[in-house]
Amino acid sequence: MEFLKVATNDFVKVITINHQPANALSQAVLKELSSVLREAENDSNTRVVLLHGEGRFFCAGADIKEFTTLESADDYAQLAKFGQELMEYIETYPKPVIAAIHGAALGGGLELAMSCHIRLVSEKAKLGLPELQLGIIPGFAGTQRLPRYVGTGRAAQMMLTSEPISGVEAAQLGLANYAYPDESLMDEATKLAAKIALKSPISVKYALQLLQHSKPASYYEGVEKEAELFGQVFGSQDAKEGIAAFVEKRAPKFTGE
Repeated sequence: MEFLKVATNDFVKVITINHQPANALSQAVLKELSSVLREAENDSNTRVVLLHGEGRFFCAGADIKEFTTLESADDYAQLAKFGQELMEYIETYPKPVIAAIHGAALGGGLELAMSCHIRLVSEKAKLGLPELQLGIIPGFAGTQRLPRYVGTGRAAQMMLTSEPISGVEAAQLGLANYAYPDESLMDEATKLAAKIALKSPISVKYALQLLQHSKPASYYEGVEKEAELFGQVFGSQDAKEGIAAFVEKRAPKFTGE
């Protein structure tokens, strides 16, 4: 693994994203994460997965510079579908996946966190979907999962303003299970993972399966449409301007074209 650190202790597999400086979700990171999870799925020594980030952030978003290497709407749509499939795989994973979020979970980072079964956050963490700041839209099912946790009104505000919320707010809204001081986040996450690991793996698996039945059928139609529009939006001049502005560290000037 080039971008992940993996360790297993007492039936808990800890996966640490280490793609500095912001733990961006490049395609390489996504592929490594998929590989590790698929291996852990059949590993009897893994009963719970604990996911967090190395350094300052959990994950500050997708790898924006990588966007500039794609050429067509279909390329972007395929990237969205790949990300969506991985997030769906995590959400339907037969073993509990806990996200321990510190620093920031933005864009793809929040989409990754929302696919996990349980989210614990540091009080000062920032969580948001700021894609519209770049003239694009979320592509890893963020438009479909966020309203399920915070309601359509608050989801609209978060996406349309690109403004993140704090870890404390996330816990209050139900986006996170609990918010802890930075220094105790990993201890609390480890304790929770250890508690779950003591349960019967069979009953845990079936409980997770049943939770998936609460997902409405329209969700699947929504993520399909999201991938389509994610591809289309990258053909706009606003998307090109937003990404260029991000790379060049300046404010974007959108024209609506």
